[in-house]
Amino acid sequence: MTIRLQEFPSLDALPADTDRLFAASPGLFKSRAWWRTVLAFGMPERTRPCFLLVWADNAPAALFPLRRPESGSALASLTTPYTCHYTPLLAPGLAAPAQVDIFAAFARFCRGWATTRLDALPDDWPALPACEEGAREAGLAVVRFAHFGNWHEDVRGLDWAGYLARRPGALRETIRRKLRRGERRADASFTLVTNELELEPGIDAFEQVYARSWKEPEPFPRFNAGLMRETAAAGLLRLGIWSIGGVPVAVQLWIVEQGTATVLKLAHDEAFQADSPGTVLSAVMLRRLLDDEQVGAIDFGRGDDPYKQGWASQRRQRIGLVLVNPRRPAGLAFLARHRLGEVRSAWRGER
Repeated sequence: MTIRLQEFPSLDALPADTDRLFAASPGLFKSRAWWRTVLAFGMPERTRPCFLLVWADNAPAALFPLRRPESGSALASLTTPYTCHYTPLLAPGLAAPAQVDIFAAFARFCRGWATTRLDALPDDWPALPACEEGAREAGLAVVRFAHFGNWHEDVRGLDWAGYLARRPGALRETIRRKLRRGERRADASFTLVTNELELEPGIDAFEQVYARSWKEPEPFPRFNAGLMRETAAAGLLRLGIWSIGGVPVAVQLWIVEQGTATVLKLAHDEAFQADSPGTVLSAVMLRRLLDDEQVGAIDFGRGDDPYKQGWASQRRQRIGLVLVNPRRPAGLAFLARHRLGEVRSAWRGER
């Protein structure tokens, strides 16, 4: 198999042949809509994108969306604080030896930097062994680390009543009580934004609530609005808004694709804490997603926030890989720090 690499600075620069890679890699976090949002609103300063295309026998075999520093010794995946899932886009049907060759070629490209960090990888990604083997074959050390947890639940065949029956008893009764009280309020209302016609007022409501919530300011303030515009155009957006007295007090940004509903952002106004608007909106959204759209899975995105463990019962791990070039001083220093950290952890465990 003849392999060659080609760099592209943008999505628009990619050749038409790469369409088959996108088609074979479904999901928001591998879509052009996602990458457009990242490039427009999620790029750190002093970095630029690099779409590294691997050709095998003159056919696109893999696409690695990456972030190159303008200066420095660290290459990274084109991921953001909002990314829930990242893997390179691979052509379907690649045998394991071909995958190793492709990842070895990628790793040789990575030797130009001291470290290459790949974030948000599923720990059960089928190509993970080939990725690590290819990196080592190219002379790089591989350091694996736990990145974040992802709480989710298979809800195929369940309606809202069936889903609620699965919840822990105390939470189930809390949901029922607060939902009943919230829906009895004459001045309370629920709005669901799914398309571009109502989107701008929905974005305004989202940003108003977020600004009044407990949440820290966003690292990329325009990202959420940009993503909502992209996903509304694609028919994926489910933006829920709970209002009291005509004032938005809770918002949730959900994406529905291929039978999975994923919540990416949620917030509520702390001044209305006594009304439990976050719990009420979660219940209203999930009831609609289950009863009206019959989604087969729900996903609570990034992180192990305690509340998620009541609304979902299954956890999967997202990991990161650091591909380290020990022939570069900064790479050797990274490995030394990593080894020292391992020794300290082992020492603490033995105490």
